[in-house]
Formats: sequence, structure tokens, C-alpha cells
Amino acid sequence: MTEDTEGHSGQIPTNLRLLMLLEEVAKAGVPVTPAAVNEALGLPKPTIHRLFATAEAEGFLQRDIDGRSYSPGRRMRQLSTNVLSSEHVRTVRLAVLKSLADKVDETCNLAIPERDGMFYLDRVETHWPLRIQLPIGTQVPFHCTASGKMYLSTLRPDYLERFLRNYKLTAETERTICNPDDLRTELETIRARGYATDDQEFMLGMTAVAVPVTDNRRRLVSTLSIHAPELRRRVSDLIACLPHLQAAAAELSGIVSR
Repeated sequence: MTEDTEGHSGQIPTNLRLLMLLEEVAKAGVPVTPAAVNEALGLPKPTIHRLFATAEAEGFLQRDIDGRSYSPGRRMRQLSTNVLSSEHVRTVRLAVLKSLADKVDETCNLAIPERDGMFYLDRVETHWPLRIQLPIGTQVPFHCTASGKMYLSTLRPDYLERFLRNYKLTAETERTICNPDDLRTELETIRARGYATDDQEFMLGMTAVAVPVTDNRRRLVSTLSIHAPELRRRVSDLIACLPHLQAAAAELSGIVSR
């Protein structure tokens, strides 16, 4: 019996195996071992390990710190970003952002988590002359931004603890939360209420509020946020915009889940 037909592997064409492996890793949402992925694929053990080695060598997967598990690598993350930025999806997404910006009369942003911070994928600017300039492609810290704290609040407890032990909580302003215990408490509050705020923690004079955009398994795929100069909108003013923000996030979740 050849490797192509051994066990269940004959059900998966050779040219689809690597794609299905990457699909299973992405679906898991946490680092996974080859054995765990192979429970779904049913490939011969040498084949599954060879596929993982190839994906790692080419940058689509990266090995986790335990040395056994794998998670999406640089090229796979870039692929997902490019898919999210494809024109037909982006046209609809920008329409939702534009509608939200018109309702709240402030700049609206869509950000996705990257390795070292939140990456601004899309934004619609306010018409006000006084505005905060954070263009598409900007990367901002996790611990002191509304979008970053929203993301951190969705991490599994064991992953959050690893983050808090190893991530440098740099003081961007005098209001930045730099104590791990204080940040942990803040994230618990965010998790319970479903939104995060930034009260001049990242940049003096800037306020923000963020909510999650989730997939059909309720996993965070991006954040939707509003930010404004504190002279014009305090955090309490932005929180008053939450119904509009949450409605737009639900629309965006529908786009992601199609």
C-alpha cells in the first residue's frame, strides 16, 4: 500500500494536504501539535511531520516555545491580512466603517493582532480639523491601547499569564498601566463588560473605545475602535457611542463569517 492510500490519506489529494493542514492550524486558534492536527486529517505519521517541517521551513508555520506545537508563521499571517484586504471584502468593510464614522462623528479604526502589537488594517477619518494621525499600517502596543487591551482580554488564562510575565509594559504616558496585576484586573473588567477603553494611556490627549469583531466561533479576529482628541471627547462620551460601535462590529462579524 502506498503512502497516498494508506489509512485515510487517500481521501485527501496530495496537492491539498498542506492547505488542509494550514486550515486546521488556523481553525484551532492555539498552538497545536502534528498529532492533534492529524486527528482530523488521518495522514500517515511520516507525511504529517514532513508537511509540518515544510510549512515551518517556508515561514507558514512557526514552532511554539514548547518545541512541539506550531502556530501561524509570518507568511500565513500575511496571507490572512491580504485576504482581509481583498478589494471586494474591503469595499463592504469600508462602507460599514464610513457609516459608523458618520454616526459617531469621529475616526473609526479596524485593527488586527500581530506579534508585537495591534496593526491598523483600515480606518475612516473624521472631518474635524483636529484629529489623531495613526494611518493604516501603524502598529500600536497591546497593553495601553483600547484595541490591544480588548485583544488581550480574550486570551486564554495561561497565555495571558505568559504574556504578563514576559511582555515589557512600557510607560507611554503617565496614565499607562505598567503593573501586571493592575493590567490583569483591567482585562478582567474588559472581558466582563465586552469593551475596552484608552484614557490617554497610549498618547496624552487621546481617548478611545474598542469592541471585538468575531468569527462564527466567537473568536476575536479584529477590533473596531473609535478614537478622538480628549479636548473633544472624553472616554465617557465615547462609551455613549457603544450601541453604534457594537452594531457595526456585528455587521463586520457577518462579513468575516461568510
